Amino acid sequence: MFAKNISFSLVLISFSLNTVAQNPEKSADLSNLKNDSFALGVLSFLTTRDGNFEIYTMTADGKNVTNLTNNKALDFWSSWSPDGRYILFYSNRDGNNEIYRMDEDGKNPINLSNHPSNDYLPAWSPDGKKIAFTSDRDHKSREIYTMNIDGSQVTRLTDNDLFEEVPTWNIDGSKILFTRQIKEPDDTSHAANGEIFIMDQDGKNEKQLTFKKGYDSGAKFSPDGKKIAFYGPTVDKNFEIFIMKSDGSNIINITNDILEDYSPSWSPDGKWIAYSSGTSAQYDVWLINVDTKKKIRLTTEPKRNETPVWRPK
Repeated sequence: MFAKNISFSLVLISFSLNTVAQNPEKSADLSNLKNDSFALGVLSFLTTRDGNFEIYTMTADGKNVTNLTNNKALDFWSSWSPDGRYILFYSNRDGNNEIYRMDEDGKNPINLSNHPSNDYLPAWSPDGKKIAFTSDRDHKSREIYTMNIDGSQVTRLTDNDLFEEVPTWNIDGSKILFTRQIKEPDDTSHAANGEIFIMDQDGKNEKQLTFKKGYDSGAKFSPDGKKIAFYGPTVDKNFEIFIMKSDGSNIINITNDILEDYSPSWSPDGKWIAYSSGTSAQYDVWLINVDTKKKIRLTTEPKRNETPVWRPK
C-alpha cells in the first residue's frame, strides 16, 4: 500500500510539472497572484486630518499611521534618504518656506536652507550626498538648484523666467527629471502646459521628454531605471497616472478612472505605484499594481491624504 501511495504521488507530481510546462501563461498568473497581490513597506504622506498639513507614515496596508511633524506650521512633501534613516521636507515654520531634514521618526528637525527666499520640493540624490530642490531666490518663478546635504554649496541649474518644479533624480544620480511650464502662443494663464524635461546633474544637456497638452508633472524613475511614472491630463482633462519609457516614448494611462490622480511613487520592488486620488472634497492615498492594475485604497480619513512616497528598503 505504501509503495502504491508513493507511485501515485509521483504520478501527480509528474502531471503537475507537465501542466506547468504546457501552460506557462497560467503558471505566470498563479505566481503573480501569490507574490504581488499585496504590497509591503512603509510610506510617508501628507494629510490635513489634524487641521493643517502634517507629514505622516503608515505601512503599505494602511495601518500603523503615525504623525511625524506635529507642528502648527504647514509641513509639506517628503523625500527619504537612500538608507531610509532621514526625511527631507519643506515648511513655513520659520516664517518662509525652508527645507528641513528630520529623523525617520520625526525627531531632530534641522533647517538646511536657511535663506530668506522660499525653497521647496527637496529630493535626495541616490548616493545621499546631494539635494535637488526648487527656489525663487534668483527669480520670482521657481528654478532648479542642488546643494550638499548640510545645505552648503548651493548651485543653480536652470536659468530662465519659466516656472519649474519637482526635481527628481535618475537611478545613478547622473540626471535630474523636472517639470517646466511652457508658454504657448494662445495661453494667457502661463499655467496650462507643463512638460517633463531631463538634464544632466550639472544642468547641462536639457531634453524635453513629454509633448502632451496640459500640465504633466511629478515624474519619477522606476527602480530599474527603464520607466518613468508621472501625472497629467487626458484629452478630456481628467488627471491620471501615466507610465512611459525612460526616453519619453510609449505613454500608457494606468489609472483610467473618473477621479483626479496625482503624485506617483514607485515601490522599491517596482511592482506597485502609490498615488493621490480623489476630488476637491476628498483625496486619499491609493496603490495600483503596475501589472494587474489592481487598486487598493489606503486612507479614508476626511479631508486631504496625498503625496505618498515609499521608504527605500
